[in-house]
Amino acid sequence: MKKKEIQAAFYLLLAGFLLMLFATRSSFLYPCNDWNDANSYFSMGKALFNGKMPYRDVFDQKGPYLYFLYGLAYLVSHTTFAGVYILEGIWAFLDLLGIYYIMRLYLKRNTALFLSPAALAVIVSSKSFYWGGSAEEICFPFLVWGLYLSIEYFKNGYPGKAVRFKVLFAGGLLAGMVANIKFTVLGFFFAWMMCMAFSFLARKDFFGAVKGCLVFLGGMAVPFVPWLVYFGWNHGLYEWYWGYVYINVFIYSDLNGEGPGLYERIYTLSKLLYWVIRDNLIYFAFLIPGVLWFICTGKKRRLERFNLAALCFFLFLGIYVGGSSLPYYALPLAVFTVFGFVLAGRMAEFFGGKLFTGADAAKRHSGEAAPGEETSGGKACFRKRMRTFAAAALALAAGAGIIWTGSMNIPHMSEKKEDIFLYKFREIVEQEENPTLLNIGCLDAGLYTVCDIVPTCRWFQTQTLAIDDVLKEQERYIREGRTDFVIARDDYPDVIWEKYELVAQEPWYQGELAFTYYLFKKM
Repeated sequence: MKKKEIQAAFYLLLAGFLLMLFATRSSFLYPCNDWNDANSYFSMGKALFNGKMPYRDVFDQKGPYLYFLYGLAYLVSHTTFAGVYILEGIWAFLDLLGIYYIMRLYLKRNTALFLSPAALAVIVSSKSFYWGGSAEEICFPFLVWGLYLSIEYFKNGYPGKAVRFKVLFAGGLLAGMVANIKFTVLGFFFAWMMCMAFSFLARKDFFGAVKGCLVFLGGMAVPFVPWLVYFGWNHGLYEWYWGYVYINVFIYSDLNGEGPGLYERIYTLSKLLYWVIRDNLIYFAFLIPGVLWFICTGKKRRLERFNLAALCFFLFLGIYVGGSSLPYYALPLAVFTVFGFVLAGRMAEFFGGKLFTGADAAKRHSGEAAPGEETSGGKACFRKRMRTFAAAALALAAGAGIIWTGSMNIPHMSEKKEDIFLYKFREIVEQEENPTLLNIGCLDAGLYTVCDIVPTCRWFQTQTLAIDDVLKEQERYIREGRTDFVIARDDYPDVIWEKYELVAQEPWYQGELAFTYYLFKKM
C-alpha cells in the first residue's frame, strides 16, 4: 500500500472515532446509552458469551452476528458501552473508507478525503441514526462497500469487461453478513446481483449470468457456515429459524395477513417516504440532488443509471414493505448520501479550478510565480504540508460541528449518572450477592448492563410481538419467584405482590415521552 493511502486510512480512522465521540450515546461523553434496543443486543451478546444460545435460552429477533459483535463489546467492559463505542468507531472507519473510495471514482484524492467526514457526519446527525448502536448501523459498512463494488464496475468495467467473479463473491459475502444481522436490508443486494446479471445478459452471456448468480450465492453462504455449525451442534437449528426468520416474517410484519391492496400499499409507502425524508432532511438534502445528478446527467450507459435507481428502490422496498416503521429503519437509505457530496465536490473542483486558473493568469501577467511553479525547495513543501494539515483539521472540525449542531443526542451529554434511574436501582440490586433479574413492560431498560447480570430467563424482556408466550411466561416467572428482582415500566401484573415487594420507583423522560420504572425485590 502506498504511503499516501496509509496516511489517508489513518486519517479516516481518527475521523471515525472522533465523529462517534459526539454522535453516539455509547461514547464516554455521555453518562450511558439507555436505549432499550442497544441494551437488548448487549444482553444477548453477554448471554452468548456466557454459554446461552440465542433464541432458545434468551430471545431477541435480530441476527446472530449482531449479538456476536455486542458480545465482543461486552468483553471490553461488562457494565458500560465502552466496547460498543470502540465497535462503532471501527465501523465508522469502515464507512468512511468506503465513502472515500466511492468519491475517489469521481473526485481528486484530497477532495474525496476531506469531504468524507462531512458525509458521514450528516448521516449520523440524522434522526435515523437514533441513539447509536442499531442493527442498521452495523449493516451500514456492508452497504457502503457493496455500493462501491457496484458503482466501480459499472463506471470502469461495463460493458467492455465482464464483472470478475471475485467481485461477485465479495458481494455475496457482504449480503451474507447483512442476512445474519437484519435481513430486511437485503433488498439492496437483490438489486445488486440483479444488475450484475443484467450486465452479463447485455453481453449476450446467459451462462455467465447463471454462473455469476451461483458465485454470488456461494459467497453469501459463507457467513452462514459458522452459525450452521453452532446451532447444529447445539440442536438449535429450528430455534434459529423460528426466532429470526419466522418471527420477523410472519409475526413482526404484516406479510402473513391479507394486508392492504396494491394501490393502498403504494400510497402508504409513498406517504412513508415523504415522512422519512422530512425526518432526515439533513442527509436527504444531499441524497436527492446527488442521486438525480447521477442518474440524469453525464455520459453514463443506461444500465449504469438503472443500477443506482434499482439499488435505491429495492433497499427502500425491502425495509418498509413489511408495514413496520421506526425512526432508525431509514438509516440504510443514507448510504446514497455520498452522491450528494460527490456533486458538491465536483462543483468545488470546477469553481476552484476556475479560481486558480484566473490567479495563475494574473500572476503570470505580473511576472510572479504561479501556484505549483515552486516545485523545489523546503519552504514550498512545508507550506503545502501545512495547507493539507489545515484542510484535514478543518474537515474534522466541520464534521464534529455538524454533529454538535444537528444531532438530537448532544443535549444528553449534560445528564448526570446519579440522576438516571438505572444507577439508583443499581445501588439496591448490588446489595444482593449474584442477583438475578427479569425485565417486564419493555425491552431491556439497561439494568442488566449496569449491574452485569446475565439473563436467566428466555423471555428476559418484554418483546413487542403479537404472541401470547411472552406475557404468559413472564407471569409464570414472577409467580414462581424465579428472579431476585423485577424491573417494570408503567405496568405490572397483580401476581407480582405474591412474592415481591416494591423497593423503588423512578420517572424517566425522553422528549415528550414520560415513563415510570418500578423495581421489585423478592420477599
